[in-house]
Amino acid sequence: MKKYYILLIAVLLLYGCGSNTSIVNSWRDPDVTVTQEQFKKVLVVALVKDEASRRITENRIAASSPIFKTSYQYLTATDQLSKEQKLKILQDENFDGVISMRLVSKEKETTYVPGTYTGMYYGGFDGMYTGMYGYGFGNWYGMYSPAFYDPGYYQETTSYMVETNIFSLKQNKLIWTGTTESQYVTDLGQTVDAIMQAVVKEMRKDGSLPPK
Repeated sequence: MKKYYILLIAVLLLYGCGSNTSIVNSWRDPDVTVTQEQFKKVLVVALVKDEASRRITENRIAASSPIFKTSYQYLTATDQLSKEQKLKILQDENFDGVISMRLVSKEKETTYVPGTYTGMYYGGFDGMYTGMYGYGFGNWYGMYSPAFYDPGYYQETTSYMVETNIFSLKQNKLIWTGTTESQYVTDLGQTVDAIMQAVVKEMRKDGSLPPK
C-alpha cells in the first residue's frame, strides 16, 4: 500500500513543553487541506540572522520526522541566491513543501508584582486566645506571632512573536500561516517544540489537519 505522509503529524512526538506559548492569529487556505496534499519531503527554514540559532531551530523540527530536511543542508549561501535559484534547487531535490519560521518581534514588558502581607496570629495553648496573664515571655512569644511582609518587585518579561508559514511547492502557494507568542524563554529548542505543538493544535482546530 502506498504510504501517504501528512504534514506536521510527526510533530506531536516532540517533547512536551509548558504553556508559555500560544497562538495569536492564524490563516488557512480554505481550498486546501492536508488530506488533499501529499508531502514526502519538506524543507524546514529558520529565517534568523544567527547561524547557530538557525541550525538549532531547523534540527529540532527535522528530528521529529524523516520527511523534514534542514535548509542549511541545501541552501548554504541564501543571501547570494535569487528566488529562482532557490526554487530550482528545491525542484531538483524533489521537495514538495516548505515550513518557514521567522522572528516577527521581540518586546520587553515591565510589570509590578505587589508584595504580600501575613497577619498576626493570636492564640493560647489550646488554640484560642485566653489572655497573657500568668504566662512568661516565652509563652507569650509563641502565642503572639509577628507579622511578615514580602515586598513587591518589578518583573521584566520578554515576548517573542514568531510567524510560521507552510507552503505547498506543488501548488506554489501559501496554505497556512500563524503567529505565536512565547514568554519566559530559557531554552530555544524547547520553545521551538512549544511553537510547533501550538501550530498543530491550531491546525486541528481550523480543519487544516484531521482530528486525533
